[in-house]
Amino acid sequence: MAFYFSTKHIPALQGLTLTERMKYLDEAAKSLSVPERMLLNIMKLLIICPVFALLLRTADDWTSILWAAVIIMLYPLLVKPIQYSLSAKYLTTNPNSKES
Repeated sequence: MAFYFSTKHIPALQGLTLTERMKYLDEAAKSLSVPERMLLNIMKLLIICPVFALLLRTADDWTSILWAAVIIMLYPLLVKPIQYSLSAKYLTTNPNSKES
């Protein structure tokens, strides 16, 4: 499985605008199998749960708010590449060929 950090690097989406790439990726994400969707959702939960645990600790240590903010900012950097990689295999080989 190839790992894509950006939609520009997915071969099936080369030459498309950002809105078109996101549209095709959204359609491909709907085609994910149940285990793939569950894996993606569990990963999201594993990233989000520590944020709430850190927010609960703010009564003892106010710096935990900063750590929660760091985790929230890193969330897209951790989740999106995995989502792109899982969805890429459900893309057609060349979406541009439909238009011509």
